[in-house]
Amino acid sequence: MNARLDLLQPYPFTKLRVLLANATAPAHKSHINLSIGEPKHATPKLIEEAIKNNLSGLSSYPPTKGDAALRQAIANWIARRYDIPAPDTETQVLPCTGSREALFSFVQAMINGGPNSLVICPNPFYQIYEGATLLAGSTPFYLNADPSKNFGSNWSSITADVWEKTELVFVCSPGNPAGNVMPLEEWKTLFELSDRHGFVIASDECYSEIYFSEENKPIGGMQAAQLLGRPSYQNLVCFSSLSKRSNVPGMRSGFVAGDARLLEKFLLYRTYHGCAMSPVFSAASIAAWNDEHHVEQNRALYKTKFEAVLPILAEVLDVKMPDASFYLWACTPMADEEFALRLYEQEHVTVLPGSYLARDAHGINPGRNRIRIALVTPLEQCIEGAQRIASFINNNR
Repeated sequence: MNARLDLLQPYPFTKLRVLLANATAPAHKSHINLSIGEPKHATPKLIEEAIKNNLSGLSSYPPTKGDAALRQAIANWIARRYDIPAPDTETQVLPCTGSREALFSFVQAMINGGPNSLVICPNPFYQIYEGATLLAGSTPFYLNADPSKNFGSNWSSITADVWEKTELVFVCSPGNPAGNVMPLEEWKTLFELSDRHGFVIASDECYSEIYFSEENKPIGGMQAAQLLGRPSYQNLVCFSSLSKRSNVPGMRSGFVAGDARLLEKFLLYRTYHGCAMSPVFSAASIAAWNDEHHVEQNRALYKTKFEAVLPILAEVLDVKMPDASFYLWACTPMADEEFALRLYEQEHVTVLPGSYLARDAHGINPGRNRIRIALVTPLEQCIEGAQRIASFINNNR
């Protein structure tokens, strides 16, 4: 048995189930779940039709490198979305079965591990970063979100001895849970640090297409690299997914793109890892990456939710509009676990305690006394959920 498995902590939603296990919610109120970031909008018909029309693909083994037409569709999308030259489809793009799978396996392929090995993780964070790090034999170094930097990272707070031990840095932009976007100046700093210390940058960009203004699209890592004169994407690999963009979390489809040198080694790893996309989902993914109309409709739905919900919650909570994503990251008037438990017991609304998304580091847990609210349910439920949260707070002052 791999002893490193004992280092893994329960997933946030496992902790939430334990917290609520003995709680009794009011039976006369329907349950509204605002805790999990699982898209609930309808899957676009063009994707469903592509699946139906390509079921013959089930009779073929998929290529580890991915279908050439899919790699081309992804490269073309990257070029359109970020207004940069299309990456080379032979060396700079790999389809993957969702960004979660790729983030985890990428770490196994990229780092040596060992007692002096560090991987820098944002804190709060997507728990795959931590699990991948621990199972690769490295140690997470948690970089606490800085509220004064829009919950971004203060790279200058990391000492030289930590940088010297760092093999990989996780970036999540737009961020989970705060929805913050890393600006170009911070990319410049991180690239310079990577050049100096030799670490790899893994940029998780799965929320990149949920934004609220066409004039203020989230910048991506590859776009930042091009703007800063780094056309080879040295030490940078970006991860994206159709799950949030196209409402197909069950399809498990995404890509990795960036430094050809790193992707060559990652492809070798994946050849043994045995993880390749079915031709059925490959065809559906091509249809999804080639269409923006359904993505625009998706963004409009989320924007409407924020416009309806935020004024209600802003009356009772310290909360603001995120740069992107479908989360609200709100301060609570009591301990976050207590807030989530009592809200469920009194209003039958589920939210996620912020401390479950973070670790105690450098003297604090940066998620403590915060909750993450996912606006993924239908508009009417989001509004009712916000109204119940407001009522709960007013009744417990």
